[in-house]
Amino acid sequence: MGWVRSFWLRWKSLKLPWRRTFLVGQDLAGNTFWEFKDALNANRFRRIVRYSPLAHHGDIKISPQWHQWLRHTRYEAPSLEEQEADVIRQTNMKQLAQLADERWASKPSFLDKPRPQPAPITKPRDPGGYVGQTEPDDKEGVRSAVDTPAEGSAKPAKENPWAKNAAGPSEKWQPESWTPGASRR
Repeated sequence: MGWVRSFWLRWKSLKLPWRRTFLVGQDLAGNTFWEFKDALNANRFRRIVRYSPLAHHGDIKISPQWHQWLRHTRYEAPSLEEQEADVIRQTNMKQLAQLADERWASKPSFLDKPRPQPAPITKPRDPGGYVGQTEPDDKEGVRSAVDTPAEGSAKPAKENPWAKNAAGPSEKWQPESWTPGASRR
């Protein structure tokens, strides 16, 4: 910032009695923040921001400290040192978040596919020790009593109570199509 602009900003920040608007401060992007007396409510100053003429209106971002000041949540305007410290804090938070994301990505997830087991490094002395699992024959092992019935006991099939014929007249009723008639006048 040149000495002419800094002198102009100091001059505009003086609260002289004939002046209607007073410069309060500026942010790091070059936006200026102003106060002026409200015509309807003389006891309270109104606060506005005038954006930098070099910035496009879609690219303008106001810091939370200045938002607090604009909405009278904060009495004192933020200083340039406070704004610089906030920018440093934001960059540190972004770096810490990136490190946390990298740590999170390096840990295995339960949703990932399981990795194949590595083969043994040395050959075993007994090659039969590493035989793959075989399925038991029908007559070997334990059979499931739920899936297959026992050989000697065959239960008679129960009747389905819903399969019997309908007895009442309303059991086979189906709605008819409706065609509206002509309206009377």
